[in-house]
Amino acid sequence: MAIFNFNNIKVSGISTVIPKNIVKTESYFSLFGQEEVEKFMEMTGITETRRTSEHQTASDMAYKAADHLLKKKGIDPKEIGALVFGTHSPDYRRPASAFIVQKRLGMSTEAAVFDISLGCSSTVYGLQVVASMMSNSDINKALLIIGDTAGKTTNPKDRASIMLIGEASVAILLEKEEGAHPITSLMRSDGEGYRYLIVPGGGYRNLNASHDEVVCNDGNLRSLHNSFMQGMSVFTFTISDVPRAIKDYLELTQTNVDSYDCFAFHQANMLILKQIAKKLKIPEDKMPVTLPKFGNSSGASQIVTLCDTYGHVENKLIKVMLIGFGVGISWGVTSLSINTSDIFPIEEDDSVFEEGIINSVTEL
Repeated sequence: MAIFNFNNIKVSGISTVIPKNIVKTESYFSLFGQEEVEKFMEMTGITETRRTSEHQTASDMAYKAADHLLKKKGIDPKEIGALVFGTHSPDYRRPASAFIVQKRLGMSTEAAVFDISLGCSSTVYGLQVVASMMSNSDINKALLIIGDTAGKTTNPKDRASIMLIGEASVAILLEKEEGAHPITSLMRSDGEGYRYLIVPGGGYRNLNASHDEVVCNDGNLRSLHNSFMQGMSVFTFTISDVPRAIKDYLELTQTNVDSYDCFAFHQANMLILKQIAKKLKIPEDKMPVTLPKFGNSSGASQIVTLCDTYGHVENKLIKVMLIGFGVGISWGVTSLSINTSDIFPIEEDDSVFEEGIINSVTEL
């Protein structure tokens, strides 16, 4: 089993940046019809989402989130020994977007910097990657940044997905501290579900895939460069495998639902969250939901939820369970203790790294 235990490492701060642009779900009335859109809102709970502009990327928001976090914590970027970026929305095919954030923050060249290609489970997986690096090195401070702009690969006429997608990036600061509450994680994956959530074109297996749009089996218009989601397969996976993993985690850690102040779930949709909560008997007041305001913001959604819920709450130590699940397919559970004074309010930002826009090879 993929189980990880870390001592003397804590999450000492989290921050979130979202785009200023608000997309109201009701704005799709003219495209999909009022009845269908209202049915969608009832099922998912989503009334609006946030979307980036054409050239704004996940790394733009991640840079801002990391910059805000370090300034609020009074930490020089050169103190950061590692930066890991969990994303499926890189600025370029190469290099990794983490290098762009490193440059913009002004971090030391002694730092270890790279991307991990994960979506909705990237916070849980990423925490273990960073904590593992810290456990076996002289790194005392590290950043995990998570973000996606999934709306850019979703067909605007795809009624199954376009109203669901929100965009955001988050930053998580980890520090070594003697006596810190142990971090224990359980992670699972199943490559049999690689087609459940996929963008088939544009990678090196199908680099020159056609951009022609066709009507798919579910009646939605897409090209091979758009996101595909097998909704029923995803739903079945989430309401069976995810609750089982949480139960196994509770048994592994010898804890129960009452041991936690908050269950920060990946914000998939309201129906899925209600099904999982019912199976595990999680009280409504311990399971904050941010879908109505921010939609499904991929791997960032758990931290978005914590920043929205606790960003204005001062000096309260809480024990949080983080649950991520999605593309891969992959899923995981971890927990941490954090003071709410280290959970910062959500920031809005639309800035773009203009230097990174390359329109001609003559610019290189």
